[in-house]
Amino acid sequence: MSARSGSPSDRHGASARHALVIAAGEVGERRALDAAWPGWDASADLIVAADGGYSNAVRLGLTPDLLVGDLDSFDVETQERASTAGVAVRRASPDKDASDTELAVLEARRLGAGRITILGALGGPRLDHALANIWLLAHPALDGVDAVLIDAATRLSVVIGPDAAGRPVTRRLEGPPGATITLLPLGGDILGITTAGLRYPLDDEPLHVGPARGLSNVRVEPAASVTVRAGRLLVVEQAPDDGGLSSSRREVSDDGNPEGR
Repeated sequence: MSARSGSPSDRHGASARHALVIAAGEVGERRALDAAWPGWDASADLIVAADGGYSNAVRLGLTPDLLVGDLDSFDVETQERASTAGVAVRRASPDKDASDTELAVLEARRLGAGRITILGALGGPRLDHALANIWLLAHPALDGVDAVLIDAATRLSVVIGPDAAGRPVTRRLEGPPGATITLLPLGGDILGITTAGLRYPLDDEPLHVGPARGLSNVRVEPAASVTVRAGRLLVVEQAPDDGGLSSSRREVSDDGNPEGR
């Protein structure tokens, strides 16, 4: 699959609506991604590889439109393959303040992406890289963008409230019942969280940095959602392993909070 229908600059603006950003971490098998997150690449019309993510893209059957980064992980043979495939290259200096994945995300935004799906941002030997990639979901350049980070087992997103008009922000968490969903404060306490379709509901309640109260909730309705009044909420969705609730049973304490999470 290739999103190419002209050079990336030809698609600046409205036409490059859904971008795939492929980083150099673990991506899993294509069939596992398709099973976990059906339609994850639907309508994608821009593919940006972040340095070594080019090889991941090729393994997934994707031909990048654009290759971004300092290319420190590229050998001559891979560079020649990219050149032969007609991939545009934006080479960055090794002495830079942004990661290759961040540069790829910024290029996707520059080219008009309003939806961004990031792969290859987790796993590998560098935990700091994985954390930095998760933090990218709260990047100012992604304000108002539908951005998710996925691998074959996990989908991450960030909900930031309020919106520009001061209203709470809602994110739909659609998927099969039985999947585990964790809600974590990102960078500070969160006020006014309301959930729908989750086994352990929150009703205009806070989540504070430190306590693990938001860990391991369970989707019980296909059309679940979470609303944030103020703050940044990291949403971690696990792909269901058995399509049911058996793997997520937990005891509940007298105060109604799940235990053992």
